[in-house]
Amino acid sequence: MSVIARGLMSIARTCLRTTMQVPSTTLAKQCVNNTFTAGFMEIKRMGSSLFRAHKIGYFQKPRKYRQPLGGKPFAKGVVLKTLIKKPKKPNSANRKCVLVRLSTGKEMVAYVPGVGHNLQEHNIVLCRVGRVKDCNGVKIKCVRGKYDLAHVIKPE
Repeated sequence: MSVIARGLMSIARTCLRTTMQVPSTTLAKQCVNNTFTAGFMEIKRMGSSLFRAHKIGYFQKPRKYRQPLGGKPFAKGVVLKTLIKKPKKPNSANRKCVLVRLSTGKEMVAYVPGVGHNLQEHNIVLCRVGRVKDCNGVKIKCVRGKYDLAHVIKPE
C-alpha cells in the first residue's frame, strides 16, 4: 500500500472512530472485510485515484503548433485590401501591408517588402512565411516578382 493510501486510511479510521464510537480492533476488521460506511468508501476511492495519478502522471493536452501557412512554405492569395500599419513603440515608419485571402482559406495580413508597390484589390500575390517584428499580427510576407506584385523598381 502506498504512503498516500496509508495516510488516507488512518484519517478515515480516526474519523469513523470518533463518529461511531467503536474500538479500533473492530474498525480494523471492518476495513479488512470491506464493510465500511459511504464516507469511508469515498475516502478510499479518492486514495486510489491519487495513487493512479501518481503512477500515470497528470493529464496534459497535446500542444498545437500554430503555423501561419499550415506548415507550407508558400501560399497563393488574393488581395482584399491594402493597409498601412504603424509599428510598435521605438519605430515610426509606416509599414505597407495587404489583407490577403489565402488558398488555404485563411484571411491574413501580409507585409509588402521593398520601396513602393503596385498592389490593388483582386491582385494575386505569393506569400511566404516570415513575420515582421515591429507590426502586431503580421506573420507572412509577399514575394516580389511573382504574379501581380512587381520587382522593386531601381531609382535613377
